Amino acid sequence: MADLLKAIKTIVDNPIPDLVSYYQGKNRINSIGDALECFVKDIFAETLSQSDQALKNERYSEVFSYIGNQNNPPDLILKNGDAIEVKKIESLKASIALNSSYPKSKLYYDSPLLTKHCRQCEDWQEKDIIYVIGVPKDRKLKLLWFIYGDCYAADREIYERIAKKISSGIREIKDVEFSDTRELGRVNKVDPLGITDLRIRGMWGITNPIFVYDYIFQYEETNNLQVVVIMKEDKYLSFYSETRKEIEGISNVNFKHQNVNIRSPNNPAQLIRAKMFIYKIKNQLS
Repeated sequence: MADLLKAIKTIVDNPIPDLVSYYQGKNRINSIGDALECFVKDIFAETLSQSDQALKNERYSEVFSYIGNQNNPPDLILKNGDAIEVKKIESLKASIALNSSYPKSKLYYDSPLLTKHCRQCEDWQEKDIIYVIGVPKDRKLKLLWFIYGDCYAADREIYERIAKKISSGIREIKDVEFSDTRELGRVNKVDPLGITDLRIRGMWGITNPIFVYDYIFQYEETNNLQVVVIMKEDKYLSFYSETRKEIEGISNVNFKHQNVNIRSPNNPAQLIRAKMFIYKIKNQLS
């Protein structure tokens, strides 16, 4: 079964310093965003070296139970495994736009943003979610995060309480006609002719992990690419022991793993035992 530890080992075993150039020759992909999405699918499906798209598709079907798109999160779901959300940000210090979807510590079956096909892709109620966040510079990927949602986002009640409060407050406005919507609100017949409506949408964003985890990770500009993985210790221990032995047995001076304590997204006064993996692809001149 595909999982994040195997995907990280695939990255270490197959260093690719320039994703766009790598995928340009194989798939005619010219944007870093598209290259990142292909790369994420390939490391989990172990199809980095596969050039036949038909064979890739067959492997994707074996590994993923759901492949989504920009408008319908998540981007991927591993069969009987984790959900994956891929984000690209434009600079090392930029925040991450989540649009109408608030940050998720877990993915839940009853989330209103999920499609019917996502809910029915397998028998599930709750899944761990991995945020894959790529940071390009000069059309090259410089920093790549793999962060489990429960290390990054608070419980969903925190975000839903705010959204519901805003939505209920809007609906208390007098002499305004509202209609049911999955957004914060929708006002009908705004003008005298009754031909204009107003959609009230939430636009969520979250701070760049380079600031969230600056007490355990420092970015080094001299590297071509840095890959950072953060997960709770109990999540790490839930992987098969054979897989953990493989990742712990990697003999590469540019790869390290360590135990860290991270602040709880629900209560920063509490520290959570976590695992962090860092892999660096060095510049040839460094």
